[in-house]
Amino acid sequence: MRKPRVEFTISAAGPAQFPRDGLPEVAFLGRSNVGKSSLLNALAGVSNLARVSSQPGRTRLVNFFRVDDDLYLADLPGYGYAAVSHETRGEWEKLVTSYLVDRGPLALCVFLVDARHEPMEADRVLHRFLGQQGLPFVVAATKADKLKRGALAQRLRALQAAFGAGAEAVMAVSAETKQGVPELWHAVREAASQARTA
Repeated sequence: MRKPRVEFTISAAGPAQFPRDGLPEVAFLGRSNVGKSSLLNALAGVSNLARVSSQPGRTRLVNFFRVDDDLYLADLPGYGYAAVSHETRGEWEKLVTSYLVDRGPLALCVFLVDARHEPMEADRVLHRFLGQQGLPFVVAATKADKLKRGALAQRLRALQAAFGAGAEAVMAVSAETKQGVPELWHAVREAASQARTA
């Protein structure tokens, strides 16, 4: 598979700044520190496309990355990080909700969960929200390289039981080893292709 051309487009603080060219969009959602930036970098095949921070909760805008003039990857603010004010959390939730509910070009959500840990209540809330809104999504279990094969298989079965309802796929991914990256790209491009022909 050839390396895609992925370029940063804009950090949007609200709908007025979202791209308006109508290209399909794939949103990346998950708790803070789940590895969204690292996975986006792995997808792009570079180390510095999305900023990776040791401090969770740094992404406070919707960051758009254009892929081969075909689609956008949208990196949404993470949730579940306690060390921010209630007001700030409310602003993040409003931004994310406005994107997910009203965004016409949205073709797929990539719902990231840490393969090593039990889901948080916030993960379950997001899963219910995706189902209620009828949004197509895949579950990407990040940091899969941190688990041995048997433990990973067990965690994937648990995630399938917890979040498989409504999901198009539950897959293990690793930004470190690139496990699952081709499969995730396939899901992303397939969703974008279907959105273009709809």
